[in-house]
Amino acid sequence: MTFFASLPHDAGVRHILGLNPRAGRALIEFHSAVLRQDTALTAPHKELLAAYVSGLNACAYCHGVHRQTALAFGVEESLIEQLLDDLDSAPVEPKLRPLLAYARKLTLEPSKMVKTDAQAVFEAGWSERDLHDAVLTIGLFNLMNRLLEGHGVKGQDHLYKDRGAALARDGYAPLLAHLPAPPSK
Repeated sequence: MTFFASLPHDAGVRHILGLNPRAGRALIEFHSAVLRQDTALTAPHKELLAAYVSGLNACAYCHGVHRQTALAFGVEESLIEQLLDDLDSAPVEPKLRPLLAYARKLTLEPSKMVKTDAQAVFEAGWSERDLHDAVLTIGLFNLMNRLLEGHGVKGQDHLYKDRGAALARDGYAPLLAHLPAPPSK
């Protein structure tokens, strides 16, 4: 059950974004710009970060959806939970480990970020643009987690699977069709 009487009991992101369609459109376009513009940090990497950040924040909806999206991109099924249990022992490629450590610290202790956190990412072979895209992804999902939790939207397993498959297949732009058209000028 959501906290807002105007939202359906099975509300999802599109329902929340429909409360302010102009902001909703901008947020969906931001998702596309951040999550589907590949550099060395690919869409599967970004979806893994989204699921990881959402798991750290215990956001059931975002964790569920983006876990399924990451799985649809070929991320190993047990990896996300292993990362949440113990990042240091999770079977992740060495290049990803400092990026995931950066995500964890930026999510849980943002005021404690220091230059050496970024340096570890660069030393692993990521560029400034890659880290910038990771920071955008991490920040976006900290926002989205709070947006969902603040509206009381939790979701259900069948929704996670459906949305995750659709996001992997079609990206974020199709969500725009669920919002009211912008007013004509």
